[in-house]
Amino acid sequence: MSFISASGVKYSYEDSKKNVLNGIALKVNKGEFVALLGHNGCGKSTMAKTLNALITPDEGVIYVDGMDTSDDEVTYEIRRNVGLVLQNPDNQLVASIIEEDVAFGPENLGVEPEEIRKRVDTALKTVGMYEYRTHAPYKLSGGQKQRVAIAGILAMEPSCIVFDEPTAMLDPNGREEVMKTIKLLKEKGITIVLITHYMDEAVLADRVIVMEKGEILLQGEPEKVFSQVQLLKQHSLDVPQSTELSYKLIGAGLRFSKMPLNTRECVDLLKEALK
Repeated sequence: MSFISASGVKYSYEDSKKNVLNGIALKVNKGEFVALLGHNGCGKSTMAKTLNALITPDEGVIYVDGMDTSDDEVTYEIRRNVGLVLQNPDNQLVASIIEEDVAFGPENLGVEPEEIRKRVDTALKTVGMYEYRTHAPYKLSGGQKQRVAIAGILAMEPSCIVFDEPTAMLDPNGREEVMKTIKLLKEKGITIVLITHYMDEAVLADRVIVMEKGEILLQGEPEKVFSQVQLLKQHSLDVPQSTELSYKLIGAGLRFSKMPLNTRECVDLLKEALK
């Protein structure tokens, strides 16, 4: 059974006459890395909030590890299993010392002090911030703050982490730090849902879901989704730069055996096409 399963999900905010989510159906398997793409206002962040029961559907159902997010009796367990990392790390940092901030979540779960100490150390080591454990968060860079925010979620030992545009406010170095951490978490078997505007982040996922006006436009493996360049462009959506270049070269008469997703693939396929 899928770790996350959504069917017929509709949702609208009180001040809106239109559905922000309009019949969404999707599945995320345990240990899978899924990227969720789409324009601002397409419903990505709203979908993220439904996955850990911050909001519940007006219609339809969402199951997390077999638990219905609309069932108040399991809300606490769902939120323990699905962590949410926000765009601005400052919104998730609550303490004046890094290790105290990371301990905040498990303390609220009622975890024993000795176990909290172990979890905090493990989480900070996982994200590469252990040496900063006694520092103040405000002294950190944006990328470091986001890694501490991720450590705070990890210390609660979730099965899944939903990242809502975690690199949107970061410089290139900060983005790279966070994406390395996300890839490491995937290798550890944690289920990842990444909401992003950056195509070079999306291509790292096992599967890509493209949303448009509260509905799913496309989904599949990155190569399958991004090979549909014309359809994506019709909806004013980007593709990876290597894919964009290749699309134009194909239009000029070159033949590629597949659509590349990164620079290395693009170079190799270009050499092959020019033989």
